[in-house]
Amino acid sequence: MRGLLVVGAFVFSSCASPPSTKEPVRTVAMPGLQPVESNDQGDSPPGNDVASARSPDPLPPLAVVGLARGTGTPADQALARGDDAYRNEQWDAASEAYLQAQRLAPTDPAPLVGQVRVALAKADAPTAHAADPQQPLVRQSVAKLRQARRLDPSYGPALVELGQALLVLDESEEALSVLQAAVQQLPSNPDALSALGVALLANGRSQEAVNALQKAVELDPGSIPRLTNLATAWLLQGETSRAVEVYERAVLLAPDDGRIHTDLGTAYLALNDLQKAMRHLRRAVEIDPNRATFRSNLGYGLLSLGDTTGAIEQCRKALELDAKLGSAWINLGTALARTGKRQQARQAFERAVALDPTDPRPRANLQELDEIERAGAAP
Repeated sequence: MRGLLVVGAFVFSSCASPPSTKEPVRTVAMPGLQPVESNDQGDSPPGNDVASARSPDPLPPLAVVGLARGTGTPADQALARGDDAYRNEQWDAASEAYLQAQRLAPTDPAPLVGQVRVALAKADAPTAHAADPQQPLVRQSVAKLRQARRLDPSYGPALVELGQALLVLDESEEALSVLQAAVQQLPSNPDALSALGVALLANGRSQEAVNALQKAVELDPGSIPRLTNLATAWLLQGETSRAVEVYERAVLLAPDDGRIHTDLGTAYLALNDLQKAMRHLRRAVEIDPNRATFRSNLGYGLLSLGDTTGAIEQCRKALELDAKLGSAWINLGTALARTGKRQQARQAFERAVALDPTDPRPRANLQELDEIERAGAAP
């Protein structure tokens, strides 16, 4: 079943408290918002708060509500068959049923929405925010959903699907407008509210996002993606303790989801609760030892404990898995600098700069290394 990924991954970055000299900035990949799958990439500028959100996890599929209205007409019966086939992932049967419904009721937007859902689910199309702005199938889907909206501008399911598709294409401003209209039509629909929350986050309106996502969680308290998206919104508000409370609820529902453990662990790091942080960071790596960000986050935690050897080991393992993970290069450089291996640290920071020349953190770390070396060379 398809859901929106309000793409991405949050990145949490923080600076170690320096003893007598400056220390390089290190970073930890932070929790993300959900409509709903976490993204392993992404770093943020230095600071002590969550700086940017990763894509939320995919939203639970709106199709569970169904497109049939229960009127009993031949077209509505075809919609019901399409809904049943969709729920059972019988894509061809669902597609044929929705096409039949369109033939029977050519002015009804519902069959077009059904066809879009089937096409995207069958192709396993991306669902994260800004996942693929040029994705041909999603662009085709947007065109069909615009057609559905023209048939009935107040048809809520078409508005929700259109808003989600626009988020995938990173057309966030239009997505927000569409999803605001969707919530007006479907004020108690958790899917519409979740998608709106993601759109608000994408437009930098985190307080409003909290309100929408909180309501979605109240309507559907067992949804892990809704919980993790709400936690991300709290992080963007600087409300780390509230985010931890929500992540704790999510981890109880999904104790074997490494993404939740790493997000919860990094949130605990922000609260300086190293004992709880390390428990969750280690658990994430146990669950999925091949996830680079899990390794890098664990390395950050070990560095916070003063275990530079362990931090270096975890960061190197992270880079074996993903040599383009900038946060791992920064964390590795920080750990190496702590052990006095300044040349190796410099090389790590330079790799981070090469990966993202716009990221100020590795450049700041290189400048700090220069200052330390100049101070050491002074008579």
